[in-house]
Amino acid sequence: MEKEKYVDESWKEQASLEKEMLKETSGQQAGQEKIITNNPLTDELGNDMEDSQDSGLKGDQAQEVEVNFLNYVTSLGFQAMIFMGEIPNPVTNETEKNLMQAKFLIDTLAMLKEKTAGNLNDQEKGLLENTVYELQLRYVQIVSDESSSGGEQQA
Repeated sequence: MEKEKYVDESWKEQASLEKEMLKETSGQQAGQEKIITNNPLTDELGNDMEDSQDSGLKGDQAQEVEVNFLNYVTSLGFQAMIFMGEIPNPVTNETEKNLMQAKFLIDTLAMLKEKTAGNLNDQEKGLLENTVYELQLRYVQIVSDESSSGGEQQA
């Protein structure tokens, strides 16, 4: 006898409940902080992108970020800068330092550079090469400064 497959679809109900809660509170949040979600199918307020375009929202709320290689490389570079403590985290607005995570992101970009060799246009190749070079240079400087000043966090 064949075992029945169990598919847990409770996440759908939870997502619907959260979406309804966000819709109810979105009117109250005008002028307050935006809610940031990790769902690429929703805007900052948790609304479906199709709904936000139809509801007349203007500016950043209805604007989608184009998914392309340049934005991806820029995003990884930006994250590496945050983890090196070069720029404040945009969510907390505080500077943080996590050199292991920064090194991981820089190594990821270097791997992308190696794996995409010959498959990028000049703009993509230039951005990737410059990003990797600048991040590696800054990373070495930070680690060097920390080791000479007796810093404990090294990668």
